[in-house]
Amino acid sequence: MGLFDSLKAALKKTTDLLRTDVRDLFKSGEILDEEKLEEFHRRLITSDMGVAAAGEIVDELRSKFGGRTIIPHEIWALVKEKLRAILKGDDDVRWDANDPLSPLKLNPDGPTVILVCGVNGVGKTTSIAKLANYFTKAGKKVVLAAGDTFRAAAVEQLTTWSQRIGCDIVTKAHGADPASVAYEGCARAQEIGADIAIIDTAGRLQTQQNLMQELQKVHRVMGKAVPGAPHETLLVLDATTGQNGLSQATKFSDVAHCTGIVLAKLDGTAKGGVVVAIRRQMGIPVKYVGVGEQMTDLQLFSPDDFVEALVAEV
Repeated sequence: MGLFDSLKAALKKTTDLLRTDVRDLFKSGEILDEEKLEEFHRRLITSDMGVAAAGEIVDELRSKFGGRTIIPHEIWALVKEKLRAILKGDDDVRWDANDPLSPLKLNPDGPTVILVCGVNGVGKTTSIAKLANYFTKAGKKVVLAAGDTFRAAAVEQLTTWSQRIGCDIVTKAHGADPASVAYEGCARAQEIGADIAIIDTAGRLQTQQNLMQELQKVHRVMGKAVPGAPHETLLVLDATTGQNGLSQATKFSDVAHCTGIVLAKLDGTAKGGVVVAIRRQMGIPVKYVGVGEQMTDLQLFSPDDFVEALVAEV
């Protein structure tokens, strides 16, 4: 499947949810009354789009079309326009389907260092492997650093993936200082002329103070190895947790100073609207999405493609 088709397939559960009853909600020639608007608001929230985003969309419909005769294509055009505006936000992020690095802030003077974080069980290690594979297939030289030194399985898993992908990896003994792994990963990337260094971190649930101290140390030593590092801090979220994991992720993001989201397991949920909620509530752009279980099932996020895939058949 092409990128758009795979995204469309991943969002099928969400699209089916929105399609139910909504297709009959905006019938041509009927009046767009408050009852219809409230039902549409409920449907958007059911997709985990969030109260704030759903409210903005419905308020816009009410303002422009409330009490008027329904013209379905005008309504859906407005919904798409509003969704795109929310998803793109005010960030200067570039979306180019032909360039997998397009939404990233790249280092012009050496390797681009990407710090990856996330809470337990979100698929962080697998997402890192998928990112490494994605960049490698695009012709980039990648170094991984297995900074989750408190979970032996994470190091073993990432090492196995690096061998399959054909990229370099830096590891240390169980329980080693994560900051030292991050430093050596950056240094290795500099040494071998890599394009990208991806640094894993532990997904432990800690108090914000302890987490801040650890990440501050990682940030500091990475910057000593590669000036300006990390250039990107990506937060991995599990799409299937929807709104339930959003508040936790928000706190984690505040501590880690995240610049983008990798949304894993988008294909496993009927609540793909959480992409909109993430953007609206966290103010952080989704940059990559996982749309399946295979190593190649990760792709660049495109607000335009997402909106078309989500509501094209509603």
